[in-house]
Amino acid sequence: MHTSRRTLLAATAGAAAAVAVGGTPASADQDDRLQDHRLRDLISRMTLEEKVGQLFVMRVYGHSATAPDQADIDANLAEIGVRTAAELIAKYRVGGIIYFGWAHNTREPHQIADLSNGIQRASLAQPRGLPVLISTDQEHGIVARVGTPATLFPGAMALGAGGSRTDARTAGRIGGAELRAMGIRQDYAPVADVNVNPANPVIGVRSFGADPQAVAGLVAAQVKGYQGAGVAATAKHFPGHGDTETDSHYGFPVIEHTEAQWDELDAPPFRAAVAAGIDSIMTAHIMVPALDPAGDPATLSHPILTGILRERLGYDGVVVTDSLGMEGVRTKYGDDRVPVLALKAGVDQLLNPPNPDLAWNAVLQAVRGGELTEARLDESILRVLRLKAGLGLLKDPYVTRRGVDRTVGVPAHLKAADRIAERTTTLLVNSGRLLPLSRRTHKKVLVVGADPASPSGTTGPPTTVLADALNELGFTATALSTGTAPSASAIAKAVAAAQDADAVLVGTYNVTAASTQRTLVDQLLATGRPVVALAIRNPYDVAQLPAVSAYLAAYSWTDVELRAAVRVLAGRADPTGKLPVPVQRADDPAQVLYSVGHGLTY
Repeated sequence: MHTSRRTLLAATAGAAAAVAVGGTPASADQDDRLQDHRLRDLISRMTLEEKVGQLFVMRVYGHSATAPDQADIDANLAEIGVRTAAELIAKYRVGGIIYFGWAHNTREPHQIADLSNGIQRASLAQPRGLPVLISTDQEHGIVARVGTPATLFPGAMALGAGGSRTDARTAGRIGGAELRAMGIRQDYAPVADVNVNPANPVIGVRSFGADPQAVAGLVAAQVKGYQGAGVAATAKHFPGHGDTETDSHYGFPVIEHTEAQWDELDAPPFRAAVAAGIDSIMTAHIMVPALDPAGDPATLSHPILTGILRERLGYDGVVVTDSLGMEGVRTKYGDDRVPVLALKAGVDQLLNPPNPDLAWNAVLQAVRGGELTEARLDESILRVLRLKAGLGLLKDPYVTRRGVDRTVGVPAHLKAADRIAERTTTLLVNSGRLLPLSRRTHKKVLVVGADPASPSGTTGPPTTVLADALNELGFTATALSTGTAPSASAIAKAVAAAQDADAVLVGTYNVTAASTQRTLVDQLLATGRPVVALAIRNPYDVAQLPAVSAYLAAYSWTDVELRAAVRVLAGRADPTGKLPVPVQRADDPAQVLYSVGHGLTY
């Protein structure tokens, strides 16, 4: 242990230990006051530059804190002006670092643990060095930054179909334990958005569903799961990104809910998260005129973040922005103004600014010029340090390889993920009781369909995963990828291959009225072969393909969900999932084809 670290950690260890042990409410209050006193003492010794750094959560390229690959050094120099994570910490004294797959931070569990330890060593070696809060987007389902061999669970909408708060909590607890073992202590999950718009391009299956109360219950369960495992959960995206047709990565969505609609539809999951003691809440780069008519994104809105989140909902935890590199927050103000306005609105952590040097210096200058007070910074830093203390970072920020081996991707965790996934698969249509498919009557199965890029860290492609899973169960399956927009030649090839099959399994992916996936299915049906379809993302696909005899929804194309769907399809597990969103008719969207709660069984 570094002596500088020993001195620093001694300042907070006693209070942190007292908080961890708990006790009567009176003694807990006393412990909190004692801890705050010690944390304020730490803050009082920081330079202004160190204070500014504590507010930033930045990306950095590389698998190692000190010796990344040359390509990652080049990317860091081009984007951030430093070579490594260690240099980033030395230059900006950042309070947090976010891991991404594309930044090559998450190759495999031991490497992730080593990177985490390297980051902590670099930070604690600085004068008055503090541990770094390492975060990532591990929602599971279609958004996961840490892949196999870590355990990957079904995503939110799948868990919504399962309807079990126990399963949601278990997924959070196991997923959280694995992140913590790799040194990641803040997870940007669960998604608390209520997906009431089937055309939502950015949330969709990342939401637990369309019923605010059901979503609220699952959000609270996941918060308890993650935080019970010692990882900060983050409800996102406040005040609610569920009813938009614009992706805030590329545009500036406007949510036209009235205040009463917001209160009824969007607020319940965030209220539930606050009641469950959530550690952090992420803002949305969306405009909600009913909540703030000024035309600013919620991330920069004082009425929304301070007036509603802090004062009306009574939340005093950490508020983190969504990525400041997203278009939704950059359309109205320059990258130098955004971080300053976010802090003025009530934000505590500034996530992933596109130009870190510009953003960091803008906050520094805003304090020096009097636009922001140092006391305002201290308020946010205290929240960030309280979170670090609560997560045990101030006592021991390091992880071990043995801890990784004992926790990450162990058989019991993988088995739990398989069982939970089975309970999410939803049987939407089963005309003539085609399912479960029998090996005696339908031994030869042709698997065709969309092969979108595999969600992080799963093996993919989906057609291959499905065919392999069928073969393991005694079928003779062959995979033929036809893509998300099948060409005439791909369709002809599939139709020819179907002549030699007893049944065809088609993986559908976000089918629209104009999609050639419809042509593929129509031509396969014309062969007279039994056709089973599996929606591998949005369950709304079923409305576009009404002639299919059997339709299942998996809600994601990760291995764990696809393999579970095959076990259901083959009768090795009963379908028990229920739709967590309504499916409207394709020819008349005002009419509901399948309502929330629809799901067939064998």
